[in-house]
Amino acid sequence: MSDIDFTAEGTIFDIQRYSIHDGPGLRTIVFLKGCPLRCRWCSNPESQSPEPDLLFRAEACIGCGRCISVCPVQALSRDNPGFVDRSKCIRCGECTKVCPTEALKRTGRRMTLAEVMQELRKDAIHYRRSGGGVTLSGGEPLLQHAFAKQILMACHAQGWNTAMETTGCTTREVIRDVIPHVDHLLMDIKAIDPAVHRAHTGVDNRIILENALIAASLTHAVVRVPVVPGVNDTVAEIGAIAEFAKLMPGVETLHLLPYHSFGENKYRLLGRDYPMGDRPALKPERMAPLQAAVEAAGLRCLIGG
Repeated sequence: MSDIDFTAEGTIFDIQRYSIHDGPGLRTIVFLKGCPLRCRWCSNPESQSPEPDLLFRAEACIGCGRCISVCPVQALSRDNPGFVDRSKCIRCGECTKVCPTEALKRTGRRMTLAEVMQELRKDAIHYRRSGGGVTLSGGEPLLQHAFAKQILMACHAQGWNTAMETTGCTTREVIRDVIPHVDHLLMDIKAIDPAVHRAHTGVDNRIILENALIAASLTHAVVRVPVVPGVNDTVAEIGAIAEFAKLMPGVETLHLLPYHSFGENKYRLLGRDYPMGDRPALKPERMAPLQAAVEAAGLRCLIGG
């Protein structure tokens, strides 16, 4: 444990317990803040910025004005559309300290490794009994790669299974440094066509696909594909992803994750428009030909997490 620095710090926006979808057994998910992608269907928009964000729930506001009086940059006003002037807000969190109804809430906080491990130890008995462990998610956990590595090393020192959900949008050096500490890799691949990927996530996918090949050679991996209407919900695109997944060493399973709009409300809390508009959820029957395309490529296909 000499290489583990319990004073190391990172920015966490949530720690979710009792998950059964992000690796084997019962798991605790540590959500690290910050992501280089801007997926239009992102269900955790509060994860995108590496800095803390301010959420405002208008329905909880009682109009007491306490927050307005303490804001150091006058970013809060009843005359502002959405109440918060996001161009002025420095996300200091002073307003959240005086809000009696938690209408204003700051998401994202700095935590030391020692603090994270203190939370994770609460569920240690469940890891042992279920064969579960700890999963790092985000955002993109590899954006905070040094802190992510410290968490993974500390978990292994406790004998806990580790998993990571990642887009692979990082450097090859980070992949080679961090992924050997991951027991179960959940590799997100959103599209093979670079134009499609760039149009809907804001970044090119060349390094992502290259890193997927490297990462799968370093640990056990499965591929997860968010299936989004109008983006990649065709037999051709899903088939192309499945063919690529076959090139990843040891990959036998591909998960198709049907699009949903569960995160839409979070955009409102952040004062942002939902990029997917009124895009409908995928009907179950729409998934059947896509599942068949994956299986035709010789991979096991699961619908959902």
